[in-house]
Formats: sequence, C-alpha cells, structure tokens
Amino acid sequence: MKREENILVGISVGDLNGIGSEVILKTFEDSRMLEICTPILFANVKILSFLKRNLNISTPIHGIDKLEQAIAGKINVLNVWKEGVDLNFGQNDANVGKYAIKSFVAAVKALKENQIDALVTAPINKYNIQSEDFKFPGHTDYLDQQLEGDALMFMVHDNLRVGLLTDHLPVNEVAKHLTEELIFKKIKTINQSLLQDFKINKPKIAVLGLNPHCGDNGVIGKEETEILKPAINKLFDQGIMVFGPYAADGFFGSSQYEQFDAVVATYHDQGLIPFKTLSFGNGVNYTAGLQKVRTSPDHGTAFDIAGKGIADFTSFKEAVYMAVDIFKARKEYQKLTKDVLKIKQ
Repeated sequence: MKREENILVGISVGDLNGIGSEVILKTFEDSRMLEICTPILFANVKILSFLKRNLNISTPIHGIDKLEQAIAGKINVLNVWKEGVDLNFGQNDANVGKYAIKSFVAAVKALKENQIDALVTAPINKYNIQSEDFKFPGHTDYLDQQLEGDALMFMVHDNLRVGLLTDHLPVNEVAKHLTEELIFKKIKTINQSLLQDFKINKPKIAVLGLNPHCGDNGVIGKEETEILKPAINKLFDQGIMVFGPYAADGFFGSSQYEQFDAVVATYHDQGLIPFKTLSFGNGVNYTAGLQKVRTSPDHGTAFDIAGKGIADFTSFKEAVYMAVDIFKARKEYQKLTKDVLKIKQ
C-alpha cells in the first residue's frame, strides 16, 4: 500500500456497550468511504464480527495483527487484544471501559509514531474508564498530554465553529480560571486552526461574555471589563481579528454568529448548548491546537439505544470526512508556507 495515496484513519472503538461500534460499521457500509481513506479499527476482529451479526450489519472487515498488514480498500481491524469480552448493551461496565482505553491508547501511540495519519474516536463513558493507569476526564486531556501542542475543544458543523476557553470545569470554578494568559493561548490556537485547518485567510472571531448582559458594566460581574475586554483589545492590536465580548443570551438566536468564522464561549455549556441545538446529529468535536488530527462525533455512548441497530451514524461519518479534510488542508498549508520568501528589513 502506497502511503501517499491512502490516508490512514485510525479509529478507537469507544465503549463496546454503547453505539460506537454500530456507527463505525454503518459509516463504512458505504464502500465509497473507502475511496477517501483506509480505516484501521483498534479493537479485536472477533468482537467486531459478533457485533456485525448482532446488529445485522453486512460491512466486511479484515483482521490484522500488525499495522503493516493494513490493506487499502478494506476495513482493517487491528487486534489490540486477543481475549473475549462479555458485552451487555447499555450497561455501565468498568471491564468494558478498560477495553475502550486499550483501543484508544493503542491508536494514540500509532498516531504519535506516524503509523496512521489521523484519529477518529468513538464515544467513551468518562466514569468507567478511570483506573490507576488512566486518570483523565476524557479523550482530550489524554491527547493534550501525549501529543505536541495545546488541545482545544472545537465544535464544528459547516460554518458554525464553537471553541471553549474552559471545558470540563465545574461552573463555580470558571471565573477564577479566566486569565489573560488563557485567553491569549486559546484564541491564538483558534486563529491558527482557522488558517491552517479550515483555509480561512482572515478569520473573524467572536468572544462571549461570562455574565448575563456581559456584566452590565460591572453591575453583575466584572470579568468582562477587567479580563475579557482588555485581552481581546491586546489580541486585536497584534493583528488577530477578535471581537467582543458579546452577551451570550441572544447571540445565537439572532444569528449574529453567522458574521464570524468562530465563536469562543467562556465555559462548556455556554457553547455546547447552542451548538448542539443548531447542529445535533451532524456536528463534529475536533481537537484543535495539536500537531496531529483528531475528531469525534458530537454525541456520547447513547446506552439507551445501544444494541438496537437504530443509532444515527451521521455525526461519526462527518467526523471521518473532517479528519481527512483537515489532514489534507494541513499538508497544503505546510506546502504553501514552507518556502515563503523572507524580505530583508
């Protein structure tokens, strides 16, 4: 297999009691998907065969024991483990969580070692993955530790892109984490991602305020006037087209977001509630800021419908498309910026 002609997309299977395997297999039932990438599932071929039969999915799979054995035009399943795993769809099971992490860790290792080009992760259960060897709230935190760069959760659907200043924090801790340093780092990460990953030459970025009505000039909060606005002004003076802060309550309902290439929310639900309202089932969770490409669907394990064969695979399919598109965009960006002539001052 000639590597340059086949984008290798590694896929971690997520929680096997959830809908992850179902949406993966359904995505690649369409053989045309194999024309844009070569998928490599990090799991066990016997488990995937069982799931195929149980879900009545006809997607053909090809078991391999080494990444070098992957074949273009096939759905490759790398045997990360050999033993069987007892599955109970919809159940929160710590033993199944252990295999979700085995899959994920093996896929990240392959990504670090350039054995795959991009990574797409199926949903995990954040509770049952915890162990002495894995003490991370989720995928993003582990990726941030293992890969170069600063990870940032970037939710994407068409031209709607929502980034977060803080992500998995209790709401009562958000304000004390908002610092000029954090704002600089996150907005510069988003700006660079828009340039290299989404081919936007002059990105426009909006920042939402933390408090109702942006604090009403300090009456109901001072974070906007004392932290957010000064940081935004400094970034603007550095040449980044960033504006705000804007009151969050009407920003999406008034379609104001359509005037910007990205919106930065101060905390998790402020950004994800409107994002999922506008795009649910079609959005993608992209980890911007890293030297490697990782995407994920915008939903969780969906234990309530697991094993029933009714899961919608649209978001996972979009995550595969986006991983391929961003990998290509980065190569193009690197080529365009590699030999830029430096003008002597």
